[in-house]
Amino acid sequence: MNLILLGLPGAGKGTQAERIHATYRIPHISTGDMFRQAVRDETPLGKEAKSYMDRGELVPDYVTIGIVEERLQKADAAQGFLLDGFPRTVAQAEALDALLNGAGRSLDAVLYVYVPYDILVERLTGRRVCKQCGATYHIIFNPPKQEGICDRCGGPLYQRDDDRPETVQRRLDVNQKETDTLVRFYRERGILKEIDGLGSIDEVFERIQQAIGDARND
Repeated sequence: MNLILLGLPGAGKGTQAERIHATYRIPHISTGDMFRQAVRDETPLGKEAKSYMDRGELVPDYVTIGIVEERLQKADAAQGFLLDGFPRTVAQAEALDALLNGAGRSLDAVLYVYVPYDILVERLTGRRVCKQCGATYHIIFNPPKQEGICDRCGGPLYQRDDDRPETVQRRLDVNQKETDTLVRFYRERGILKEIDGLGSIDEVFERIQQAIGDARND
């Protein structure tokens, strides 16, 4: 299965990606992992990407596409893959289509894990981190036994700046625009599978399995 996983921050993509990888035996390929590996391997494209990242600049599409192509040519992706964090734009999506078509492959499904905006804000702003040991909690889903105190070491818990409501909302708004554009793109191509992201991890994964099964039968 050749899959893309879409979803806003807080939708639970990371957890579900691990489940998909374990169940379907296909590599979970995230943009960050691809870049880091290319840089470590010192490929020509990896070196070029590093030069942009070191300057704090966005890596151009042609470099990103080239790194994706290199990754998809590795042996572990021969029977399928799960792309996470790529594509981010319609231009990248069209380039991916061309890349796959050139290799005699195509996407089977684009899985869009949807969670309402207000729930995402609640999930993302509820995180608390221990100042001493770095343990992570959530005031609703994984609260400490004593409010504001780490269970592990007794250190004080705090809210990171990037978890504050105003920062979270800005981050979500930027991602929402990108995601909505891709959702429309893949919906028009008939391969978008919308997944209700509310409920337990198991419930959401059951919906993903159903969607993948439907894609196999399309």
